[in-house]
Amino acid sequence: MELGPKDIEKIASLARLKIEDGDIPAYADNLTHILDLVEQMNSVDTDGVAPMAHPQDASQRLRPDAVTEENQRDHFQGNAPATEAGLYLVPKVIE
Repeated sequence: MELGPKDIEKIASLARLKIEDGDIPAYADNLTHILDLVEQMNSVDTDGVAPMAHPQDASQRLRPDAVTEENQRDHFQGNAPATEAGLYLVPKVIE
């Protein structure tokens, strides 16, 4: 797919980018190569290929879901200017 100067100007306008007139041919060439690569990848037959989350079929190492710290609510709320029933009180900001 060959992109012309008008195509690049339209893409730049939609993306809210300012491109100098002298740079338009380079952008057209680069975007044309990218679109050609996408077109080439789309032509590959992927029937029978299972989707993968990771190319090496790796899985995440997960740690056990265990509590590792003690409850310090009282300690932290001791520094707060105002608390009530375990909650922080803040000034009203919406009238």
